[in-house]
Amino acid sequence: MVGYGVNYGTGSQIHVGTHREGMEPPVHYWRSTLAPSGLLIYMGDRFPQWRGSMFVGGLSSQALVRLTLTGRIITDEEVLVRNQGRIRDVRQGPDGLIYLVFEDPGMVARLEPPGGTNNDQ
Repeated sequence: MVGYGVNYGTGSQIHVGTHREGMEPPVHYWRSTLAPSGLLIYMGDRFPQWRGSMFVGGLSSQALVRLTLTGRIITDEEVLVRNQGRIRDVRQGPDGLIYLVFEDPGMVARLEPPGGTNNDQ
């Protein structure tokens, strides 16, 4: 078996290698543990500069990461939220805003464009 995973406690490899003939390598991976929990490809109008971006929530990383894609290639990675708690899910609402569900019961956060939720900007 091949992969980039490591044991949580020791950091030692759990695979025999990272590549194998006949297998395509991953398009993207994280060296430190992200523990992805939700994924959204943004298609809304509220953040036009982010349309087509991929948003990934993290459990152990307690992060929301935005990945910029050009075709199937990830060209940029940006951490938007850090250390606010374990992110369980990421969704686009019918209002075009991005919602994060945290592990803490009942905790939901909304990302808004600069200047608030007014579409006139």
